[in-house]
Amino acid sequence: MEFVYNDGGRIEAGYKGIAGDCATRAIAIVSGIPYKEVYDSINKLGKTERITKTKTSKSTARNGVYKSTYDKYIKLLGYTWIPTMFIGSGCKFHLRPDELPSGRLIVCVSKHITAVIDGVIYDTYDCSREGKRCVYGYYVKNVVDSI
Repeated sequence: MEFVYNDGGRIEAGYKGIAGDCATRAIAIVSGIPYKEVYDSINKLGKTERITKTKTSKSTARNGVYKSTYDKYIKLLGYTWIPTMFIGSGCKFHLRPDELPSGRLIVCVSKHITAVIDGVIYDTYDCSREGKRCVYGYYVKNVVDSI
C-alpha cells in the first residue's frame, strides 16, 4: 500500500516531541479539521470520562484515546463505523487498497488508527505491515442523497 508521510498538522499547530496521537492525526487528516481543533475537542471529551477498575486514566489527544471517546467524537462529525472483523470470524480485511473501499477512511487496526485516502496511507509511518495488518473496521463519512 502506498504511504505518504503526514503528521496531520501537528508541527504546524506548534506541538513538538513524540506523541501517541494517532487518533488525533487520523481524524484531522481525513476530516480536514485543523489538528489543534481536533486535539482540543478530544481532550474536552476525555475530561468527561470516568475512572474505573479497567479504565485507570482519562483519554488525552497526545497520549492515547479510548475507543469509546474517539468513537463518540468521530460519530459527532458525521461518520459511520463499518466493522470488518467479528468475534470468531478471523481477519477478512487487511490494510491493502484492494480490500478497502475508496474514499476518505479513518481505519482502526491493532493498537493504532490511521488515515487512508483512496488506497493511500497518510500517517507518520507505514503501518501496513506490507499489506498483512488486519483491519478491525473503519469510519466513513455519511452521505445523504439529495432528492
